[in-house]
Amino acid sequence: MSMVLALVVCAAVVVLAIAGLIGFAVRRRLIQRVGGTFDCSYRLKMPADASTQPDLDENGQPTSAPVPQTDGKGWVFGIGRYSGDSIEWFRVFSYAPRPRRVLPRTEIEVLGRRYPQGQEELALLSGSVVLRCLHKGAPLELAMSDDALTGFLAWLEAAPPGQRVNVA
Repeated sequence: MSMVLALVVCAAVVVLAIAGLIGFAVRRRLIQRVGGTFDCSYRLKMPADASTQPDLDENGQPTSAPVPQTDGKGWVFGIGRYSGDSIEWFRVFSYAPRPRRVLPRTEIEVLGRRYPQGQEELALLSGSVVLRCLHKGAPLELAMSDDALTGFLAWLEAAPPGQRVNVA
C-alpha cells in the first residue's frame, strides 16, 4: 500500500513539474506574440562598489568615464517588449502576466555601455553588452545582445518631435 502511495506522489510531482514548464513556455509565447521582444537582463539591485572600469565608445574603445565594477549580483533574466513609448520588462522565470517594470522612453537617459566583467560574464547571456542608464534619476543597468542594443538605441532616438532623448 505504501509503495502505491509513493508512486502516486512521485507521479503527481512529475505532472506538476511538467505543467510548470508548460506554463513558462505558454507565458513566453504570449508575451512574444505581440512582437517587438528581445532578451534583456535587468539589474534589480545596483551594487554600492567604489572600484571602477571604463565605458566603451561606439568603436568598443575605453572612454575616460569610470563606472562601478560589479560582482555579478542582482541580475535577472528577462524579456523586453516595445510597447508604444515604453519598454515593458518581464521576468523569464515568473508566471505573472503583467510586466515587472515599465520604462517610459522619456524617463530613460543613457550614460554609457560596457562589456560584462568578472563574475558578471557568468551571470549574463554570452555576448551581452551592459547599458548604463538613469531611470527617473536612479541608476539602471540593462544587458542585451549587440543587435538588441542597436534596436533599443534606435527606438530611443526615434522619439516623437519635442521629446527630450539623451542617448550616449
